[in-house]
Order: sequence, then C-alpha cells, then structure tokens
Amino acid sequence: MKVISVFGSAAPPPGSPAFDEARLVGRLLAEAGFTVATGGYSGTMTAVSQGAAEAGGHVIGVTSAQIEQFRPLGPNAWVNEEIRYPTLRERLLHLVTHNDGMIVLPGGIGTLSEMALAWSFLQVGEISARPLAMLGALWPQTIRAFFDPMYIKPEHMDLLYFADSPATAVAYMTKQQT
Repeated sequence: MKVISVFGSAAPPPGSPAFDEARLVGRLLAEAGFTVATGGYSGTMTAVSQGAAEAGGHVIGVTSAQIEQFRPLGPNAWVNEEIRYPTLRERLLHLVTHNDGMIVLPGGIGTLSEMALAWSFLQVGEISARPLAMLGALWPQTIRAFFDPMYIKPEHMDLLYFADSPATAVAYMTKQQT
C-alpha cells in the first residue's frame, strides 16, 4: 500500500477548525486507499490518524524518545503501527523519506522543518520525485515571503503544490501516483 506522510502541528485541540480539517485529510487519504504516516502524537497528528482509522485505513505513527522527553506523551490512540526512534533526527528522516507523497498542514517550527527538509531532498534528488502538497493559506504566504529568484529556481518552486482544501490535496496525491 502507498504511504502518505502528513506533517502538522501538535497544538490544535479536538473540535478546532485545524483539527477538523486534518481529520478530513486522514479520512480522504484512507478512502483513496493510502496508508497514513504522521508524527504519531497530538493535535493534527491525532486528527489525521483518527480520520484515517475511522475510514478503515492503516495508520503509522513515527515517534521518538527524544520528543517524549520534551513532551511526555505516547502515540495517539488511533495509531495501528508505531515506528519508534531514539532521536528526533531519525524520526524526521523516516517521515520525509519513507513515503510516496507528503501533505503539509499548517504548523509551527517542527512542521516547517519537515516541509523544508522534504523540499530540499526533492530539490537535490536525495529522495525520488514524489508529490509535496502544502495545504492551507499559511503556506503560500510563507513561501512568497521566503521566495527570491536569486536563490530559488522556478523549477524548484514547481516541486510544491498549493492545495486549498483537503479534497484538492488528496486528489493531487492520487493523481501523482498513477
């Protein structure tokens, strides 16, 4: 089964718009036949996991002992398969490299790190070509503020797909797999 890694924040609580949107992403991915991989913890990671599990999908939670020292909680209740690493670096590398596509939800520093590493690895060929979808209004604003043609070539901007809804992000993943 194809795996889609979903990056997002640990902060949004159940019932928040960000949580509900992430839950829909998980459900749509599972309904499209994808396995879902997340960081395995709270916030939108829980939401994506819950949506996928409720739709009958397989959920992988990639966790880290180092994160649990910083934030003491185990994997969320919706994780079917836990892949655990000692360090955040190993966890991050797994999430970015062991997938067939990636969706980036709004988030903070950790989500930005995941997105930047994925984009950089795609740019230099460290990982094979695969879809990288940025979901929500935060990402076009962030990338637009960062973009300078002196440093980023148009073909590297083309590695990013900006999705305006969970449905468009998942449709892009599906289209890119065929």
